[in-house]
Amino acid sequence: MKLLCHVISISSLVDIDFRQLVDRIPKGANFTILSDSCHSGGLIDKEKEQIGPSSVNFTSTTFPSQKPKMIPFEAIQQHLSSLTSINTSDIGTHLLVHFGGDASLKFRLPPTALDWFESLRSDAGILLSGCQANETSADMNPMMTGEKAYGAFSNAVQTVFKQQSGKLSNKEVVMLARKALQAQHFEQHPCLYCSDENVDATFLWQPKGPSA
Repeated sequence: MKLLCHVISISSLVDIDFRQLVDRIPKGANFTILSDSCHSGGLIDKEKEQIGPSSVNFTSTTFPSQKPKMIPFEAIQQHLSSLTSINTSDIGTHLLVHFGGDASLKFRLPPTALDWFESLRSDAGILLSGCQANETSADMNPMMTGEKAYGAFSNAVQTVFKQQSGKLSNKEVVMLARKALQAQHFEQHPCLYCSDENVDATFLWQPKGPSA
């Protein structure tokens, strides 16, 4: 069984929260995350890096059409202050006041308690991140056609499946997406975090090829 989850939240879900989430996955299931967000490398705490800054690296040149999906810290602080009516630069305080028990464990637990989380069993968590932990994830900006912007990594993955026939492994999806982004002169480097067993496992559900 495979699960696909799409999460959008201002409550700042972090690696510890995703670790707790995937730790609840029943035996025999995998939890696959395709994250097209900034600094998403290592989004599942303690998951093994299979493709990332310590294993693969290349450089490219940026172009003006690239648009990193970044929100200035000041904008986040002002928005949270409008919700909590508290004058502080500490994001954790704002999140605790506004979300209470739904705030990230990162802010609800003392630092020493975060070490209590054990690594997931070796076959459950699979993360395909749009970039490394120290990078931003860019938007495509199709100005010529007047279309809405969309994530460069998401677009690269869709392009890969359109161009390839047959099933692709988690590793193949990430490596081909890297090549697609490099060809478009993006600086971000998609990564893969999972167990050794899931490196070459088939990426999620993929349609069967044409009948013979």
